Amino acid sequence: MKIEVWSDYVCPFCYIGKRHLEKALEHFPQRDTVEIEYKSFELDPGAPVNTEYSIQELLSKKYGTSLEEAKNMTDGMSRQAASVGLDFRFDSSIPTNTFDAHRLTKYAKTAGKEAEMTEILLYAHFTLSKHIGDKETLVELAKQAGLDEAETVSVLEGSDFSEEVRQDEEEARQIGVQGVPFFVINRKYAISGAQPSDVFLNSIQKVWEEENEPSALQPLGTDGMACDENGCEIPPSKS
Repeated sequence: MKIEVWSDYVCPFCYIGKRHLEKALEHFPQRDTVEIEYKSFELDPGAPVNTEYSIQELLSKKYGTSLEEAKNMTDGMSRQAASVGLDFRFDSSIPTNTFDAHRLTKYAKTAGKEAEMTEILLYAHFTLSKHIGDKETLVELAKQAGLDEAETVSVLEGSDFSEEVRQDEEEARQIGVQGVPFFVINRKYAISGAQPSDVFLNSIQKVWEEENEPSALQPLGTDGMACDENGCEIPPSKS
């Protein structure tokens, strides 16, 4: 089974949804057969790498609310995060552009480190308040995932993996992704948003049963001529 996950590194519900999915998989007996692939999605492709505004100030501007109301919004998200064991620190988190972070993850995928890099970047942004748009910061985070430092620098200083990121984003548009997180199971079922873990578990089990359990045959005709272990019963001729 393959689960594709479109997400962004500055999306709080993407991190929460990731935890809900992971919790669901803990209760799925066939979890070792599940492949998870992370897909790139930028919530704000035009966001600057560096900004003088805080998260609350940006939310206030975006939604036309007061700073206090924006803080209440982030406090609510922090409480949701805490319920799944995450520590969100919006007061010190750094808004930024995530394109290079997505390119880094595509590079990490070539080394079999996609899952590790994804978790490191989310944790760095939401809990450690790292500047994940800064190339030097990204190099240090890549080293934590076991990636080669010189190769990482070369990737980030160039344009490597830009096309792969854009392909994910174009694919998201084609399948109608309006927001993230967005989960696609076996290219047949979609789950939008950070749904509770039981929603993920029920959906995964449903797909597994549909694709792996033989379905009962539905009879379309009965009492036809046939042979069995006792021989062939020849019906009397009609005069």
